[in-house]
Amino acid sequence: MVIVTEDVKKRNVSRLFTPAKIGGLTINNRTVMAPLGLVSYSDDQGGFNKNAQDIYIRRAKGGVGMITVGLIGCDYVDFADGSVPCAIKNPLVFMNTSKEMLDKIHSYGTKAICMISAGSGRSSFPGASKQKWAPSENENRFDPKQIHRAMTHDEITHMIEDFVKSAVICQQSGFDGIEIHAVHEGYLFDQFAMSLFNRRTDEYGGSLENRLRIVTDIVKGIKAQCGEDFPVSIRFSLKSFIKELRVGGMPGEKFEEKGRDISEGLEAAKILEAAGYDMLNVDAGTYDAWFWNHPPMYFNKKGIYNTFGAQVKEAVNIPVGVAGRMDDPEVINDALDQGIDLIEFGRPLLADPDLPNKIKADAWEDIRPCISCQDGCLARLEHGLPFSCTVNPATGREAEYRLTVPLEKKNILIIGGGPAGLETAWISGKRGHNVTLMEATSELGGELVPGSAPDFKSNDRELIEWFKRQLSNMNNVEIKLNSAATKKDFNDNAFGTIVVATGSKPIIPDFGSNQMITAADVLLKKTEIGNHVTIIGGGLVGCETALMLKKQGKNVSIVEMRDDICGGVGKMSFANYQMLKQLIPYNNIDLKLNTKVDSVDGTNVIVETSDGNKQTINSDTVVCALGYKPNNIFSNLLSTSGKETYLLGDSRHVDNIMQAIWDAYAVAKDI
Repeated sequence: MVIVTEDVKKRNVSRLFTPAKIGGLTINNRTVMAPLGLVSYSDDQGGFNKNAQDIYIRRAKGGVGMITVGLIGCDYVDFADGSVPCAIKNPLVFMNTSKEMLDKIHSYGTKAICMISAGSGRSSFPGASKQKWAPSENENRFDPKQIHRAMTHDEITHMIEDFVKSAVICQQSGFDGIEIHAVHEGYLFDQFAMSLFNRRTDEYGGSLENRLRIVTDIVKGIKAQCGEDFPVSIRFSLKSFIKELRVGGMPGEKFEEKGRDISEGLEAAKILEAAGYDMLNVDAGTYDAWFWNHPPMYFNKKGIYNTFGAQVKEAVNIPVGVAGRMDDPEVINDALDQGIDLIEFGRPLLADPDLPNKIKADAWEDIRPCISCQDGCLARLEHGLPFSCTVNPATGREAEYRLTVPLEKKNILIIGGGPAGLETAWISGKRGHNVTLMEATSELGGELVPGSAPDFKSNDRELIEWFKRQLSNMNNVEIKLNSAATKKDFNDNAFGTIVVATGSKPIIPDFGSNQMITAADVLLKKTEIGNHVTIIGGGLVGCETALMLKKQGKNVSIVEMRDDICGGVGKMSFANYQMLKQLIPYNNIDLKLNTKVDSVDGTNVIVETSDGNKQTINSDTVVCALGYKPNNIFSNLLSTSGKETYLLGDSRHVDNIMQAIWDAYAVAKDI
């Protein structure tokens, strides 16, 4: 659950549920669903497929005041055909699928605007751009060997025309307005806006006015075709946070901004207002500092864009919206106190589609929390998959994953109270089954308990508390703590269905010392930790444990046999990976890559480097963080039982929280 203050005044966000205006559009309340990339949510003609429609209809039902649908492509000249919806591919199909969706969205009193994008330019993932273009010749963000060419003048003017055509089609489809995906996150139009990437000498380069000319020409063209009262918003990053190419500035770090600094950003905001934009949707960051646009848990803070939104609001007279993990009443009130008009929710609305209604009812504790892992949303987009949510597997599959009442109510025994066991109990209980959950320890959560120990993992603790609250409110669910299941329980005739979710246990190789401890021992404070700590293993657990210990004033070394942390690029959301990788040296943690442990003598670690040399790392404490293996203690019973049985989560295959919860939902929805 979202843990908030009990102070009634601090919890009061009634201002959030007053009307607001964007140009000629009035919305019933100030909550907005932030725009999200609709990768793989298009039909083959560029319309919205059923899953895309259902995502937005469900959030409208949840009480959001306005939905920013998209992004959609302005055309398929650079976007892969069908990768995202596109208005001008087949206008009739686009209008028909839009109308089908918008009629239902509007029936809930929710407004909807559509975000149109020109794509990524030099920020595209390798192989994702058909044109490999940019404002000027530039290296690709991810692969400097790939060179993006400068767009021609004709290509620029044609793209402007396509934006205007798309806006007209969106208006004819019934959308209440448009948002331009523009001076934001280092996408193509943001590259035009920054002198770092734009070295053109024509009217689209040089001065700030010229570098913004594409987006000012677009809004003027839309207003001319759609009318002055048709609202046009723009996605706008006030500051780039580019320390160097591919290196972002850390929170609180002093560095020379290589992209757009705040003073230029405020000047740009005034130019955009003067050109005709009706709203600025404000954040910060670029692909070079991607963790600013998609803040991981390592910020350890919500509402990180409030300060930027407030500065923009002082500079302009049009509405300003901000997102950035706004699911907290004090953060919402801070934004409203500073004059920010609209509060936007992206990932929190994926985690809980009823977020606005629950906020309105002051039911904060019943909001399913976003845990900022980005595995179910951003990481999937990076791999060309449709976004969903780690803690809400039904996101993007609302129809397929709709819960139904079972034909027969069953008595279900769940063995294990980690994420898979908790999700199974919750879904089974919601569907009406009688559930008994047995947990061997004194608390629920499994590996989430030690995993949530660092202060930046507080959202994981909130998820455990949310599960506890939901299950405690179910009369048909019984929780038994300090109850290790046995063969007798497995064979008990009272239970016709058995779910084994006994999790995993740490891998501890024999390095010759009995003084090594596990990361869980550290995280749960089971033992005293010395001042000099060596962590064997540079995976996610090892790196997060290192950060926690460093904050406690310890000297920390990480030994990793691979050439990168956390398995390298592609094993987790890039935003999380990039921030974590930069946090290690930023916090002066000694990272030894391409280094394997030869042996451990007491608490001294003897390692072998890539060149074959051996070194000794003198330590007070040695922590083993080499991963986990399934803890399937009921394997024989599962293979021989005549009952309905399931093996879920880490006890089946060690993975992350998302896979445990998704495993559980997929099975429990059909029991």
